[in-house]
Amino acid sequence: MPSIVSKSSFKTLQRFVPDYAPYTITKYESERTGMSVVVVDRQGPKVNGFFTLATEIHDDSGAPHTLEHLCFMGSKSYRYKGVLDKLATRAYSTTNAWTATDHTAYTLETAGWEGFAQILPIYLEHVMVPTLTDAGCYTEVHHVDGEGHDAGVVYSEMQGVQNTQGELMDLRAKRLLYPENVGFRYETGGMMEQLRVLTADRIREFHRDMYQPKNLCLVIVGQVDHSNLLHILEQFEDSILNDIPPPDSPFKRPWVDSEPAPLLQRSVVETVDFPEEDESSGEIAVMFFGPSCNDLLGASALNILLVYLAGSSASILENTLVEKEQVASAVYYSTEIRPNILIQFSLSSVATDRLEEVEKRFFELLKATAVNPLDMTYLKDCITRERRIIKNSIETSSTPFSESIIYDFLFAGRDGSRLKAELSNMKEFEVLASWPEAKWQSLINSWMADANHVTILGKPSAILSKKLKSEEKARVEEQKKKLGPKGLKEMEKRLADAKAENDREIPKGLLEHFPVPSTKSIHFIETITARSGAAKQLGRLDNNIQRLVDSDNTKLPLFIHFEHVQSNFAHVSLIISTESVPIPLRPLLTIYLENMFTTPIERNGKKIEFEQVIKELEKDTVDYGISLGGGIGNPEVLVMRLSVEVEKYASAIQWFKELIWNGIFDLERISSTTVRLLADIPEAKRSGSSMLNSVEEMIHSAPASMVRARSTLVQALYLKGVRHRLINDPDAIINQLTEIRHKLFQFSNFRVAVVANIERVAEPVLSWESFTAGLDTSKPLHPLEKRLSRISEAARNPGRLAYIVPMPTIDSSFALSFAKGPSSLKDPRIPALMVALSYLDAVEGPMWVAVRGTGLAYGTSFARHTDSGQISYSVYRSPNAFKAFQTGRAVVEGFVKGQTKFDALALEGAISSIVLSIANSEATIGAAAQMSFIRQVIHELPEDWNERMLEKVRAVEMDEIRTVMKDIVLPVLTAATANLVVTCAPVMEGELLAGFRDMGFTPEVRSLASFQDDYGMGVPDGADNEDEDDGMEGGDEEEGDVDEEEGDDEGDGGGDDNEL
Repeated sequence: MPSIVSKSSFKTLQRFVPDYAPYTITKYESERTGMSVVVVDRQGPKVNGFFTLATEIHDDSGAPHTLEHLCFMGSKSYRYKGVLDKLATRAYSTTNAWTATDHTAYTLETAGWEGFAQILPIYLEHVMVPTLTDAGCYTEVHHVDGEGHDAGVVYSEMQGVQNTQGELMDLRAKRLLYPENVGFRYETGGMMEQLRVLTADRIREFHRDMYQPKNLCLVIVGQVDHSNLLHILEQFEDSILNDIPPPDSPFKRPWVDSEPAPLLQRSVVETVDFPEEDESSGEIAVMFFGPSCNDLLGASALNILLVYLAGSSASILENTLVEKEQVASAVYYSTEIRPNILIQFSLSSVATDRLEEVEKRFFELLKATAVNPLDMTYLKDCITRERRIIKNSIETSSTPFSESIIYDFLFAGRDGSRLKAELSNMKEFEVLASWPEAKWQSLINSWMADANHVTILGKPSAILSKKLKSEEKARVEEQKKKLGPKGLKEMEKRLADAKAENDREIPKGLLEHFPVPSTKSIHFIETITARSGAAKQLGRLDNNIQRLVDSDNTKLPLFIHFEHVQSNFAHVSLIISTESVPIPLRPLLTIYLENMFTTPIERNGKKIEFEQVIKELEKDTVDYGISLGGGIGNPEVLVMRLSVEVEKYASAIQWFKELIWNGIFDLERISSTTVRLLADIPEAKRSGSSMLNSVEEMIHSAPASMVRARSTLVQALYLKGVRHRLINDPDAIINQLTEIRHKLFQFSNFRVAVVANIERVAEPVLSWESFTAGLDTSKPLHPLEKRLSRISEAARNPGRLAYIVPMPTIDSSFALSFAKGPSSLKDPRIPALMVALSYLDAVEGPMWVAVRGTGLAYGTSFARHTDSGQISYSVYRSPNAFKAFQTGRAVVEGFVKGQTKFDALALEGAISSIVLSIANSEATIGAAAQMSFIRQVIHELPEDWNERMLEKVRAVEMDEIRTVMKDIVLPVLTAATANLVVTCAPVMEGELLAGFRDMGFTPEVRSLASFQDDYGMGVPDGADNEDEDDGMEGGDEEEGDVDEEEGDDEGDGGGDDNEL
């Protein structure tokens, strides 16, 4: 049990241990300032902090959002931009923040308590006593540059989203749901027209009003030294008392003391146009007010109802509207925690001319559900499964309970009683299970079917697309004209002066004052490995779990890798080699995998319909899925996974058997899936970053690659061919799917990974005998596919190849270059390369300052891909990708030539970042087990590889870093040794073409369609013309982080979201 301070201004309000999770939750409150602190004590290598302020504003100025950026520009005692992130990097930490409608949260992720404790008071000072200078506001929020264009980090961010479909629909819904002077009505990110006139004084005023200790809650999750924490906070309070309003001054608590939002008096249906050239399909959003967020039983009941209504393909809304009537590609639901919970249903890809009809059909179904008999067996299964899912999510999350704690702070009483009531047990599920059918029907009626609601029909408009762009162009031209040459010069100078003030050099002594913390407080999660069958060829192990496994059955030849962890669940994965699937059929795996869990099966000679299959599957599991193995570091294999309570281990194995060999290739299901997948293609082809990756996959992956076969640019044609054959020769598709099953699911293709408390698993090996019965076990295990064996000739010998792909849907540019890199983690250059890339990519590091800091791109990143023997450099969302690329090359070249000196303190920070990345990859028991599997099975590395690598990383010399920059990093920025892909707005095409040509590339302008490949499926004349525009005009990219490619060395990312 953590130690607790005996004498402190922080009093303990609550302290309890949930009866379903081994975590202690403690809530403190400062009697001096009113600051709240909630600690979730959890074992693991990471400590996570969410420093949350309730923020309420009654305008669209964006002041809450601007502070999220400005607080990182310096504080009272650390008056330098970037000093917080430089210090955080040294302390195994990373910072971030987000702005929601009702709060702003500043995050701190750290490996170990010691680093967290070191950076905590510095971070809190940045939040509570920031500099908020005029210069910082000018560069970060909004300014006009020397060419007359509006810019600024916040402004550019909102410019990219303000006129998108989702934002336009959401904003109109807010206006209809909430009246004036209710904070939920407004766009807290800021509307462009208001950001252009927002003043620094208004931002400071908002900070003064909202950023007070009594309005701050620190949520901390991890292994925390409570005594040390409260001592730090005591000292921090001492340091800011003269800089904040008196703690006893009157304070109106946001949301709680505000005028409550009235309930809807009537239903409203409105159409909102959004800019889009393709006017064939739109979206529907339906919103209701649900129960009070403080009605814990009501909130739980609502979650169950939403799962029942739209939680899977077997649920009423999804099954009817998507699977049977096919009037939408999906029905999603979501809730937003507010004083009255906001319920939203979204129907995607609805034919534009049927929007009104489908909206009415949606309510017909809701009303019918409320009056007709409910499937109470399924509803009670939903209750039971939801309970299992919550318990599993607590185990698998590195930040359990954090969201609940934040919303309790926002909307509940300050004493923590509601928090304890919500989190201490799950007795509400017992109550819900006892409710009669009439009770559930009445809730469907009162919250949805008969409730007043707001419906937004999102309608695409080509006219609006042109109108918005012409209006913006005219506004900028008028702005330039009004400023004139003299005014533009003044704007240029003002910006330069502001940048100069912001970018003052941080004194070296300030950084040196904070040493790199010890790693002793970083407690990595230990797992125990055992092996059975062919897995023993990797080496024999001597531990208690291995002996337990050996005692079960040592003769079954199936490759089984066990990871023993303390868990209530068994996570069982089947890793499947794809080499035996004929190359022309590999794109068809997209449909096969989509239908794996949603197809009828044959059982005892009877056909079990897919709805029943889903219900039974959900009754037995907490999670299931199948995808490419990017999540385990090998995207060329398939991973089929089931997570069950440990007592249902044998049931999971039975499900593998039934789904694999007893699935029925049902023509109706296959056709429905094909139509749905095709409907999603146009949206995917509107994304500049997604298409950048898709084009790269097409040119650098061989046809044999699963990554290429499932690429959007393959599926765009291939699925049309499938659709045509399903109409004209359906047996051909059925026969091909049958062939895939025969080729894919062979004993020699199987490896099994089991993550569980093996001591609680009955017959961990013998249970698989039923799965392997009847299989030919005599053939040797097929080697796992190597990404390196499935790359193209262009990838093997890169140099000068460059494609520029204009896309009307984007207003910026994206670039991605590839060159040769190490193809093994055992390559002796890997440690130096890890340090070099960490150094270059650091927040406020060389690339950040040179590219993001000068406005050349939202971000850049390097990545190593040892699985394919490549290294990459990406430019994300740039006004000129060539300039960002050119600048990146100059940065690296400066280090290579010795013109730029390495900063010893920054190198220490780079090594600390590597430590944090390892902690990130092993933050939970499941992640630690997965990384153990990846090291031993995928990469064939020793279990202690991390420890060995960290020793080598710490021993890297500057000359080694310079050498890998010269030999590996600089080539990815050099035309003669790199290949390049660029996606851009059409207006940028000429400038980018000329720039990259002058750099030595041989650029070629090509359309997205020119990269498409049907793998011999054959698309009939005319069928390939539908939806073949290379993107339809619309808004720019959604805000996001720099994309990382598949194949990262440790497999904790990539394109597929899966775990063992």
